[in-house]
Amino acid sequence: MDRHSLVMPQHRGSTDWCPSNIEPQNVTHVSEFHLMGLSEDPDLQPILFGLFLSMYMVTVFGNLLIILAVSSDSHLHTPKYFFLSNLSLIDISFTSTTVPKMIVDIQTHSRVISYAGCLTQMSFFMLFGCLDSLLLSVMAYDRFVAICHPLHNQVIMHPCLCGFLVLLSVLISLLVSQLHNSMVLQLTYFKNVEISHFFCDPSQLLNLACSDTFTNNIVMHFVGAISGFLPISGIFFSYYKIVSSILRVPSSGGKYKAFSTCGSHLLVVCLIYGTGLGVYLSSAVSLSPRKGAVASVVYTVVMPMLNPFIYSLRNKDIKRAMWKLFRKIV
Repeated sequence: MDRHSLVMPQHRGSTDWCPSNIEPQNVTHVSEFHLMGLSEDPDLQPILFGLFLSMYMVTVFGNLLIILAVSSDSHLHTPKYFFLSNLSLIDISFTSTTVPKMIVDIQTHSRVISYAGCLTQMSFFMLFGCLDSLLLSVMAYDRFVAICHPLHNQVIMHPCLCGFLVLLSVLISLLVSQLHNSMVLQLTYFKNVEISHFFCDPSQLLNLACSDTFTNNIVMHFVGAISGFLPISGIFFSYYKIVSSILRVPSSGGKYKAFSTCGSHLLVVCLIYGTGLGVYLSSAVSLSPRKGAVASVVYTVVMPMLNPFIYSLRNKDIKRAMWKLFRKIV
C-alpha cells in the first residue's frame, strides 16, 4: 500500500477533511513527507543555499571555538564556563538537526523526507530545543548563586551539582521528546503530506494530522509548558533575586559590575524566548504557516550563530582564552 492511499484527497480552495468511516491503519505506511521550504522561487535557491551554508559554518566554528577555549584554559574551569561550553555544544547539535538537511535539499532540488527521517528530526529538534531552554535556566541559577551568595559560590556550585543539573536537563528533555513522539505515533491519517516548513516542525505535523485538533493543541501547550514555562519561571525567579540583591549595593559602579556578569545571558534569554516560544505556541492558530517558517529561522539558525558573539565580545576571559588557543595553533 503506498502513501497516497493513506493521505486524504485535498482540493485547492476547499477545507481539509477527514472521513470518519475509514478503517484505522498504521501511520507507518505513509512513506514520506514533502518539505515546502522557505521559498519556491528558483531564483532565490542559490541565495538561500549560500546564506544558510555560511551561517551554519559560522555557528559550528564559533561554538566549537568557545568549547576549545574553555577546555584548554584552566582558569575557565568554573561553573559559569562549564555551562557555557555545554550551551555551545547544544547549539551546534540544535542547528545541525535542521540546517544541513535544508542545505542538501536546496542543492539537490529535493523536498522529500522519509517518515522515519521526519520523526527522527522532530525528536532531536524537541530534545535539543528543550535542553537549550533548561540549560539557560540552570545558567540563571548559577548567576543567582554567584551574585547573591558570592562567599558560598564554590561550595554550592560544586562540580557534582553542575554535572547533576546538566544530566537532569538531559533526562527531562528526553522525556519531553519521547512524549511528543508517542503522540505522533498515535496518529493514523494525515490531511496532506506537504509540510509548510524547511524541517519537520512538530506543530506543523500535528496540524496535518487527521485527528482532534483540540487534543493536539493540548499536547502542544503541555510540551510548551515543560520546555518553556517551567524554565522561564526559574529564570524569572533567579533574576528577581539578582535584581533585589543588586539594588542593595550602595555604589553605582558595584551595581553595574554585578549586573554586567549576567547581561549576556539575559540578552540571549530575551531573544530566544521572544521568538522561539512565541512562534511555537502560536503555530496552532496561525493562518500563514510560511510566515511562521520564516520567523522560526531566528531561533533555529540565527540565535545559535549569535550566541558565541554575544558571550565572547564583552567577556575578557573568553577573549584571552581564545587568543591563547590561537597562539598555540599558530
